[in-house]
Amino acid sequence: MDKFLGVLGSVGKIEKRLDNDRVDRLNYRYTMSLLAIFALVVTTTQYVGKPMTCWTPAEFKDQMTKYTDTWCWTKGTYYHPMEEVVPRENEPRMFEVAYYIWVPLFLMIQALLFYIPIKIWYIFNNRTGCDMNTVVKTAAKLGEVVQDKREVYLKYLVRYIDNYLTKNRDNTRTSKIVRIQRFLSQKLCCICCGKRTGSFMWTLYMLVKVLYIINVIGQLFILNVFIGSNYHVYGFEVMKDLAQGNDWRTSPVFPRVTLCSFKMRVLGNVHRHTFQCVLPVNLFNEKIYIFIWFWFVFVAAATCLNFLSWLLKSLSSTRRAFFKKHLVWMGRLQPNGNSESDKKLYRMFTEKYLRPDGYLIMRFITVQCSEFVVSDIVAALWDNYKRIHPLKEGLLEFEEDEKNSDKDM
Repeated sequence: MDKFLGVLGSVGKIEKRLDNDRVDRLNYRYTMSLLAIFALVVTTTQYVGKPMTCWTPAEFKDQMTKYTDTWCWTKGTYYHPMEEVVPRENEPRMFEVAYYIWVPLFLMIQALLFYIPIKIWYIFNNRTGCDMNTVVKTAAKLGEVVQDKREVYLKYLVRYIDNYLTKNRDNTRTSKIVRIQRFLSQKLCCICCGKRTGSFMWTLYMLVKVLYIINVIGQLFILNVFIGSNYHVYGFEVMKDLAQGNDWRTSPVFPRVTLCSFKMRVLGNVHRHTFQCVLPVNLFNEKIYIFIWFWFVFVAAATCLNFLSWLLKSLSSTRRAFFKKHLVWMGRLQPNGNSESDKKLYRMFTEKYLRPDGYLIMRFITVQCSEFVVSDIVAALWDNYKRIHPLKEGLLEFEEDEKNSDKDM
């Protein structure tokens, strides 16, 4: 327990990474920290205070009373309305309540589940040959250093990005399957994944977004099994009771008063007892899980909208418009009236050179830095591309690939 809390306590001290966005941090940083704090609160409540007290008859001595409290806390209790008759030994019980002893551990597991998707992104991103965190950090320094050093940083950054984009370029033009993959990766980059198609990092990042969605929605349903109720609609039930003026605190999901039935052997005779117990710990559990329900719904909605936003950005037309805007700002292209050769060369630059992975790099820099930094980098990449790829040869190659793609389609 102490080691786990030590790890969670060090989350805020870890060096801030820049290869994620606000919604990612909402999942792996803020939600994880909240769950860790809740786990600490519940643990303190259980071990510092008295989590359960059962009413026992006067003939019970202190040792028997302590035994009853311990037994009921360990084995669990059950909820039954006060106005109804207590069920007999073999009769079914309405609502078993045994989750409270495992709440701290379960909160820890929930916190760790929110960290798994971003850890997958970090591990696989480091193996792509392009450390996104280093790229964005270097880009962030462009606006902080003097002009001389700025040129050095920009030159290093362009060389690094160019090396990643060119070394994974697929120059094979004889395979029909490869040409189809190229076409699909250009139009809808999430369909075909691979370093050769230039969409590996983009698809990996979209997969991480999907894992966030599965995790937060899945946890709402996993809690049904853990708590033993329709927890995924629990928040709606609370709002409904508040709207109708009912006492939402009497919900059987987190009861304060429960029953505990067990058998005790006294001098060879077996006696069955049913005691009424009070669960002060459920005062905290109820407030915590009401907040968790609304928080999870908020996180799920934000993550889904964020995922859809990134999908819309993956469209080929959106990518081209993004790069054109920055090249126009830097005077490399004209807002209107570009020549046919410039238009074709620009399409080669976005579809054959930068591709979805290059677009993802620029998007991260936009999120973490500024549009002006992105404009400088895009313009430098454009100048570097024009220098390395002669206009005439590039246009011929582009036109031939376009014809081959059209035939395949």
